[in-house]
Amino acid sequence: MTDFDSNPFADPEVNPFQDPSVTQVTRNVPPGLEEYNPFTDAKPAPPGMAPKGAAPTTNTQPAIMKPTEEPPPYSQAPQTQWAAAELLRRQEELERKAAELDRREREMQSLSASGGRKNNWPPLPEKFPVGPCFYHDITVDIPVEFQKTVKIMYYLWMFHTGALLANLLACLAWFCVDTGRGVDFGLAMLWFIIFTPCSFVCWYRPLYGAFRSDSSFRFFIFFFVYICQFGVHVLQAIGIAGWGASGWISALTGLNTSIPVGIIMILVAALFTALAAMSLIMFKKVHGMYRTTGASFEKAQQEFATGVMANKTVQTATANVAANAARGAFKEQI
Repeated sequence: MTDFDSNPFADPEVNPFQDPSVTQVTRNVPPGLEEYNPFTDAKPAPPGMAPKGAAPTTNTQPAIMKPTEEPPPYSQAPQTQWAAAELLRRQEELERKAAELDRREREMQSLSASGGRKNNWPPLPEKFPVGPCFYHDITVDIPVEFQKTVKIMYYLWMFHTGALLANLLACLAWFCVDTGRGVDFGLAMLWFIIFTPCSFVCWYRPLYGAFRSDSSFRFFIFFFVYICQFGVHVLQAIGIAGWGASGWISALTGLNTSIPVGIIMILVAALFTALAAMSLIMFKKVHGMYRTTGASFEKAQQEFATGVMANKTVQTATANVAANAARGAFKEQI
């Protein structure tokens, strides 16, 4: 081969391992290092000594690690404890409802055996000339899920009666220090006499019957009357002079006349204010429960029509009107 056949740009063929520095290091390597294998478990023999014996045998038994400390005691997670408590609470609630249903069933059986239910409200003495007018037993008549609401409304009616009585006493005290307040005292007495029974009959009894028989018509009666009752509470809390209400305006007026009487009237005004606030809250609550019962205005119309046509008085009056009309038409033909 001539010089013209060689590539002048190619690197010369030089073996890098033939470098003097590399060959010097390889000659000074201690004996035995060539046999070292880093991937084996056995330790390499020291330089100059060959391994003795056969290859090590492998252990086929599983490795068992002995615990140095006892494991901590098992404890339930907070979420598991909460779920168990919730399950226990629901179970107790179901058992309580079942016991209450059994008691109601026994009471109904006893009432049927004794000849029916007897009126027990208002609770009057046996020797009183007037007997009870209504049968009132929330635990028997009202379903379990509505009993709490009906009881609150009953207590609210009692609170309303107490506020009217306190208003009567406050107006009486005002009349004692200012003889020109006889109109307020007279109207306060009238409001106590009229509103106490009318509130029970006009809005509490419809509510009681609505929850007892799931009546849409009774719900509408309650809503109409109770919103009017709320307006009366607001007017009584304002306390316009001459209206028989010891509200804020009347209390401030009475405070100028007598400080003790003014303080009593301020307390009554606070009672009327609290009564108006609680009435609004319970109105919203009852309306929310009414929407969950499936009642509607169409059902109320159907119940009204059915109730009117099933009334014996209405049936008798309708029959009399029809008979008189038939007689008049027959006489005209003759």
